[in-house]
Amino acid sequence: MIKSYDPSSGDGTIIADSDLREYELAEGALEHSPFRMLRQGQRVVFDLDGRGLATKLRLGSEVDMGTPGFELAHPDDPQHPQDGPDQPVLGPKGH
Repeated sequence: MIKSYDPSSGDGTIIADSDLREYELAEGALEHSPFRMLRQGQRVVFDLDGRGLATKLRLGSEVDMGTPGFELAHPDDPQHPQDGPDQPVLGPKGH
């Protein structure tokens, strides 16, 4: 979930639902995403880059975010990378 976002600088922080870890947004994290702006409390799915910064933000369903009680609809589909080693998500299946 988005903890904070400054549209002027592009700086922001995401809190992972699964373990409440905080991740800073990588520079250009919104490039090629459906987002032009982020709001506090908004839930997103993201990847981590090599520096541990959140990047490649995208929309997600409850299943994509690993919400308890929702079965994985596409566990082996790369378009739904809930369990991929390089694909953390906001939920119990992610980092």
